[in-house]
Amino acid sequence: MTSTTAAPRTVFLLAHTGRPAAVRSAELVVQGLLRSGIGVRVLAAEAADLPLPPTVQTVPEASPDVLDGCELLIVLGGDGTLLRGAEFARASGVPMLGVNLGRVGFLAEAERDDLDKVVDRVVTRAYEVEERMTLDVAVYENGDVLYTDWALNEAAVQKVSAERMLEVVLAIDGRPVTGFGCDGVICATPTGSTAYAFSAGGPVIWPEVEALLMVPIGAHALFAKPLVTTPDSVLAVEVEPHTPHGVLWCDGRRTVQLPAGARVEVRRGAVPVRLARLHHASFTDRLVAKFALPVSGWRGAPH
Repeated sequence: MTSTTAAPRTVFLLAHTGRPAAVRSAELVVQGLLRSGIGVRVLAAEAADLPLPPTVQTVPEASPDVLDGCELLIVLGGDGTLLRGAEFARASGVPMLGVNLGRVGFLAEAERDDLDKVVDRVVTRAYEVEERMTLDVAVYENGDVLYTDWALNEAAVQKVSAERMLEVVLAIDGRPVTGFGCDGVICATPTGSTAYAFSAGGPVIWPEVEALLMVPIGAHALFAKPLVTTPDSVLAVEVEPHTPHGVLWCDGRRTVQLPAGARVEVRRGAVPVRLARLHHASFTDRLVAKFALPVSGWRGAPH
């Protein structure tokens, strides 16, 4: 009889090492995983700031295969760190499990006080994986592709100078809808509807709903309401030729200047981001908890 040995399990850990809470949390997670026989891998740049045992693997961030062989990506930090982790998750297809060390943290599945539970669920593989829609973004100038990118939350076209508005025309599926002067326009996923689009007055869209969202920012127009389209639509924002140049931000992390006359096209992304989930709580409960919404007057039947 031939015996087979299971491949060693490895988890990738990404942390905001500039936060003392993240350093301590990383130490606790690493200790818990190693005690259970699960290997841990971190970026070399972060390893220098973390009290890690020599058995922890280190890899350079520049390597395209940093998550090869990992079953999970654990991210410790605030919204910015979670979005950074989403870049690794999308590129590798490895599910991301976020632990919120910031304020809201809609992408996170656990809070700082849940570290023991996080380690236990990882060790026992007691988590589920869901896919979140992304955006593919392209910038055109005179018909030529100037820039391509992607986003999990949103692609935001914004003005550069505070004293002058950005003049834009919006289009859906190649047909113009309206034009106006504004501070910007946000194109978002349902995941991003609770982020920048929410602060700009957009609706909250449940993650299970497949849709694209377009939200004007500070528009000077009568018809400047948020638009919700099908997931197969193509959203376009054209910067008028006579207006100052603008800027495109993807998830608030990656940016490129938009020359006057440029067109930004946004469509459903070809590659989703996979999120690891520990809880079966509804998005409604998550919304109430994250925003501390007042629900004490509810007299409905208990579930």
